[in-house]
Amino acid sequence: MSAAAAITRHHPLLLIPSPFPRTARACAPPATRSIRPTTSLRVSSPTNRSPAASTSPAPARETIFFDGGAHSGDLIANLVFGFTLLWLPLTIAAVSRAFFLRYRFTNLRVSVISGLTGNDRSDFGYDVIEDVKVVPRLVGEWGDIVISLKDGTKVDLRSVPKFREIAQYCMKMKEEKRVEREVVKAKRPRGVKGGEGVWTL
Repeated sequence: MSAAAAITRHHPLLLIPSPFPRTARACAPPATRSIRPTTSLRVSSPTNRSPAASTSPAPARETIFFDGGAHSGDLIANLVFGFTLLWLPLTIAAVSRAFFLRYRFTNLRVSVISGLTGNDRSDFGYDVIEDVKVVPRLVGEWGDIVISLKDGTKVDLRSVPKFREIAQYCMKMKEEKRVEREVVKAKRPRGVKGGEGVWTL
């Protein structure tokens, strides 16, 4: 055999077994998994809402009918008579009313504001009024308004200017509140208990 033939002879491929098992996933690139934050959204809707509650009218805007203190004539008259020792307590009360007391009547409530800084305040609505009476003072220039509430409380407003007009306004607003309650009661669907949205089938 010539040397050229020995060079061109192909030797068979020698396969040496590997000690590590070959798997199909060994050379595969690692799979990348996209991790997204999950957010759970809970939407709850009340099931006991009555139709009357969804169609309730917007609250009325508060308008002032009268806002002021005691009549100035009350202070002047008590200062004139204050020179006598017997009238002195009434004069001190008139000065206190003139500087530290204020009445406010709106379409929603009656407010009595008192105190040095006006922090003492009492409010009540017209729907709790039972009766209104007036007591004229000094030939009717000013007067007292006595408001009786349904729980038996009596609110005495002293030396109020335009006391007759204010008393008539209180009775008018009381009647309007009574009519509003009756209208709301008539429009309430049957089976609704106290506006809680409980329907009886």
